[in-house]
Amino acid sequence: MEPRIAQIYQGSVRNKLLLLGGMLLLLVISTLYAISRGAVEIPLIDLLGILFGQPADEMTAYIVYEVRLPRIVMAIVTGISLACAGAIMQALLRNPLADPFTLGVSSGAAFGAALAIVAGASVFGINLVLSGQWLIALNAFVFGCLAVLIVYGIARLKNSSTTVLLLAGVAIGQLFSAGVSSLKYFSDNEALKDLVVWLMGGFWGAKWQVLQMLLPLVLVSLAVLIKYAWDLNALGAGEEVARTLGVKVKRIRWVCLLVVTLMASTTIAFTGIIGFIGLVAPHISRMMIGTDYRFLLPCSCLAGALLLLLSDTAARMLLSPVEIPVGIITALFGAPFFIYLLVKKRRDYWA
Repeated sequence: MEPRIAQIYQGSVRNKLLLLGGMLLLLVISTLYAISRGAVEIPLIDLLGILFGQPADEMTAYIVYEVRLPRIVMAIVTGISLACAGAIMQALLRNPLADPFTLGVSSGAAFGAALAIVAGASVFGINLVLSGQWLIALNAFVFGCLAVLIVYGIARLKNSSTTVLLLAGVAIGQLFSAGVSSLKYFSDNEALKDLVVWLMGGFWGAKWQVLQMLLPLVLVSLAVLIKYAWDLNALGAGEEVARTLGVKVKRIRWVCLLVVTLMASTTIAFTGIIGFIGLVAPHISRMMIGTDYRFLLPCSCLAGALLLLLSDTAARMLLSPVEIPVGIITALFGAPFFIYLLVKKRRDYWA
C-alpha cells in the first residue's frame, strides 16, 4: 500500500512541475510577442537576432532594449510581487478575498507615494516622479508598513480575529484613500497631473535603474516566503493544528506580512495602483495546482506575471498609438471575478 501511495504522490508532484514548466514557457512566448508588438512592428526572426546579439538597426535595438524590454520586465516583476502578496495574505487570513488592498497596504503605499509626489512638486520645486523615485519608494514602503501595523494592532485588541483584521483593513484603506483625495484637491496643476496619472497605474516610468533594485528585492522576498511553504500549509489547517505541529504562528504572520508589504508597496511606488492581480492570480492557481504552497506560490507568481503582461500588451495595442492605463484593463476582468467570488462563495478552494 505504501509504495502505491508514494507512486501517486510522485505522479502528482511530476504533474505540478510540468504545469509550472508549461506556464513558464507560455510566459516566455508572451514576452516575445509583447516585445514584437507596438507602434513599430518587429518580426520575430529579427527580434530573436537582436536578443541573441546579432547586429541590428540602431533604432530597432533602442526600441527593444530601452523602451519595450524594461517595461515588460517591470510588468512581470510587478505581477509576481502582487500575486505572491495576495496568495500569502489569503493563507494568513484564511480568507479568499484577501489581497494587498484588503489590509490597506495599497492605500497606505499610495498615500505615501502621493505625498512624495505632491510635496516634491509643490514645496521643494523638483519633480520627484522623474528625479526622486527612491524617495517615492521609501515613502510608499513606510506608509504601507504603517497601514499593516495599525490594522494588525486593532485586530490584536480583539484577539487577532480575522474578521476584525479584514474590517480594520477596509477602514484604514478608506482613511488613506481620503488622504490621497485631499492631496489631489490641494495640489497644484503639475503635481495633480503627475498624481492622477500615477494613480491610474502603468509602466511608463519603467527603467533599468529601477529594475536593478526591484529584481533582487522581489527574488529575495520570494525565497523567504517559499522557505515558509510547509508552515503555511500547516496554517491552512487552522492555528491550533499549526501550533501542535510546532509552527510559530505569530512569528510566521509577522515575517510574512512584513515581507509581502515590502514587495507590494515598493512595486506600487513605481507603477501606481494596479488592482485585482493579487486576488485573481492566486485563485486561478489554486484551481489549477491545489493548495500546497510549495507549488501554489510559484504558480501564483507565474499567473500574476502572465495576467499583468497580457493586460499591459492589451493596454498598448487596443487603441494604438494611444495607451490605456493598465489599471483600467485589470479592473475590467478583476471586478467581475471578484463579484463571482462573492456570489459563489467557493469554500472548496481551501479544501
